[in-house]
Amino acid sequence: MLATSSIDELLRAQREIENLKIAKPALFQKFMNAIHLTRQLQYGFQYLGCLILDENPSKFRPDAQDDYVLSVYRQEIEKLKADNKAHDLKQLLSSYQQIGYSKVCKLALGINPKVLVGPSVVR
Repeated sequence: MLATSSIDELLRAQREIENLKIAKPALFQKFMNAIHLTRQLQYGFQYLGCLILDENPSKFRPDAQDDYVLSVYRQEIEKLKADNKAHDLKQLLSSYQQIGYSKVCKLALGINPKVLVGPSVVR
């Protein structure tokens, strides 16, 4: 799958992420924890986004991963989704699905939007 992004889309996404960070800091921190866990386990951010939005993650499921580790990871994502304000995070991810969950996560990590402009392959 190919995801494209313009600087305007990325800047809008960055503003919404900042708004989430300010308005709902606990939810934002849980999202950041999920992002960091995803990076530590070397899973893809697309997999994370699919799990949060209850989409079919099978195309993005990590190949060589212990089933126990994968189940613990999924439990952590379920805890994030159980937050009573998780709807706001789901709405944010859904709104910027066309640029890819990876770019949304990278923006949350503080990556400069100018670096993320253009097409990318979603794996």
